[in-house]
Amino acid sequence: MLYKSNEDLPLEIRTRLSEAYQDLYRAAFNSAVHWYGDASKAHQVAMSAVKMQSAMDRNVLVLN
Repeated sequence: MLYKSNEDLPLEIRTRLSEAYQDLYRAAFNSAVHWYGDASKAHQVAMSAVKMQSAMDRNVLVLN
C-alpha cells in the first residue's frame, strides 16, 4: 500500500508529525515498501528516517 498524499497517512502519523516530516515519512515508507514489500518493515524504515532527520535538524540548530 502506497501513500499518495499526506492525507492518506495513518492518523497517528498525521497528528504526531509536522507537514515536512509527514512528507519525509511518506517518501521513505513508499520507497521501503518497494524495496522490502512489507508494510511493517516500511513503517520502521520511515520512522527511522524521521528520527534521523529530526536529530540532524536539532544538531544544526544547536551549531548555528
